[in-house]
Amino acid sequence: MMKLTEERKAEVLALCKKLISNRSYSGEEDAVAGALKYFMRQKKFDDFYTDQYGNVVGRIKGDRPGNKVLFDGHMDTVPADNKAAWKHDPFVPVVEDGRLYGRGTSDMKGAVAAFFCAAAYFMEDHGKNFAGEVYTAGVVHEECFEGVAARSISELVRPDYVVIGEASELNIKTGQRGRAEIILETFGKAAHSANPEKGINAVKKMCRLIGEMDKLQPPVHGHLGKGILEVTDIISSPYPGASVVPEYCRATLDRRLLTGETRESVLAPIQELIRQLEKEDPEFSAKASFSVGSEKCYTDEEIQGERFFPGWYYDPKEDYIQKILKKVREAGYDPKLTQYSFCTNGSHYAGEKGIPTIGLGPSREDLAHTVDEYVELDQLYGAVECYYAVMEALLL
Repeated sequence: MMKLTEERKAEVLALCKKLISNRSYSGEEDAVAGALKYFMRQKKFDDFYTDQYGNVVGRIKGDRPGNKVLFDGHMDTVPADNKAAWKHDPFVPVVEDGRLYGRGTSDMKGAVAAFFCAAAYFMEDHGKNFAGEVYTAGVVHEECFEGVAARSISELVRPDYVVIGEASELNIKTGQRGRAEIILETFGKAAHSANPEKGINAVKKMCRLIGEMDKLQPPVHGHLGKGILEVTDIISSPYPGASVVPEYCRATLDRRLLTGETRESVLAPIQELIRQLEKEDPEFSAKASFSVGSEKCYTDEEIQGERFFPGWYYDPKEDYIQKILKKVREAGYDPKLTQYSFCTNGSHYAGEKGIPTIGLGPSREDLAHTVDEYVELDQLYGAVECYYAVMEALLL
């Protein structure tokens, strides 16, 4: 068990401030990656590397074989372009009333600073006298693609356990709903709107499809909740459509995923509905698919991903969760065992790869992406002690 000294608290705060002061929108994480590599070099991590996407991964190796424990946190943040709305400049970290303000403090540079420091202190206190390896990862492009860049990390590390540092108020998260972005397309025939009978209105066809889709009942999970299906945007072509019957319409759906759901099982009821409408209406033509995104990394590599990020859930009675819970309690904390309400890189580690995973991080979930984002210093320092406790639970 470790209690942070004032000297270590100052070091944690300094690293967190350094990360915040470097703006790191998705695709611009290079300065933060550089700061983490400098920290690992100073702290004498066994080694560290940067992969093709720009993920930064450090390693500390014990003197005996054992578990590989990976701590995952993304370096990118959402924009903070409305600086005038902020009490402080979002990229000039300021401590006020026990809070550290700045973009990324909660989501999630506070956690990243905390587990990089925790790993360094674990090595300082135990040397190599432990079984296994600690890996710390600063991940790119999570705000665009939850879990896509993480695939590269798990391929190289092959962890036995993963800790996702997303905000949890130092509670232990044992699952989350996943997320899919579904694209609906309807196809019509253009005509002058003065003679609409000569065309096929793709927007009207889309309205019918969406109306019927509202009758579909997504599944429900006893712990994760509802597999929500919601329309988030819609656009027609040509646009603007002055005096033209639209020949094409596209809608985006947000589908929250539960455990066990696959690409095929999610699309199947929508595709069946399209087949029924095509039988009823010979002029009806539609297609459903998953959105595919592509972004440029700061390394100039393209990162691409289908927007299908699985859900996951582990029973709190699992042995590894109970070991972690015991050690975190010994460190002076009393975490609740709950689930995330949003999507994380756990969609890859737990959802795709089946790697035992928990979430544990400082701050509140609802502070992410907000104006005047902050992390409470007690939470930041507490996260270091909790991450240290996780290492004790799984490596000693």
